[in-house]
Amino acid sequence: MSLIKYLLDEHIPHRLRKGLKQRIPDLVVRRIGDVDAPPIGTLDPDILRWCETSGFLLITNNRASIPVHLQEHSTYSWDFLIK
Repeated sequence: MSLIKYLLDEHIPHRLRKGLKQRIPDLVVRRIGDVDAPPIGTLDPDILRWCETSGFLLITNNRASIPVHLQEHSTYSWDFLIK
């Protein structure tokens, strides 16, 4: 089983999860809107809190608001690469 769990933002294409699971079948990949993930439309700060409490890394292409929310929440203990 994978030690790292990933949460895909709702705007990330479904084919990314499919490709990841084909390469690494036991990889834990959830997507916003999945039954066991935050629902579609969840606010960014709530998604970040969910990731922190659930042990998931967020995969997103949201360069507009996520960096702002990350700076506002200094409790996050991991490093982020924002390109």
